[in-house]
Amino acid sequence: MSLLMVALGAAAGAPLRYLTDRAVQARHDTLFPWGTFTVNVIGSALLGFLTALSMNGTVMELVGTGFCGALTTYSTFSYETLRLAEDGARLFALANVAASIVAGLAAAFCGMSLAQVLVT
Repeated sequence: MSLLMVALGAAAGAPLRYLTDRAVQARHDTLFPWGTFTVNVIGSALLGFLTALSMNGTVMELVGTGFCGALTTYSTFSYETLRLAEDGARLFALANVAASIVAGLAAAFCGMSLAQVLVT
């Protein structure tokens, strides 16, 4: 059952990641990978929210592991950062790393905080 929940969540998260990435990136005329940055921040916020609610195993498998796991993408983040560095856009590469870490942690914190406010 766990594998099914993860697969169902991923089946929704992966296409949403692709569509969101393309929609966001199409609106920016810059080397910075705004699409990947956006989906990673949204996924971090959602996962922080779910974690603070202490959801049961099935919900975490479906939404946490499956959906958020497919929505967010560390491999694309890594690839895009390396591509920026190789193309001579080292400042963008460093900004991508720093902003992704800070924004991801901040988003997770905000998601957790929102869940705590809603529960109390």
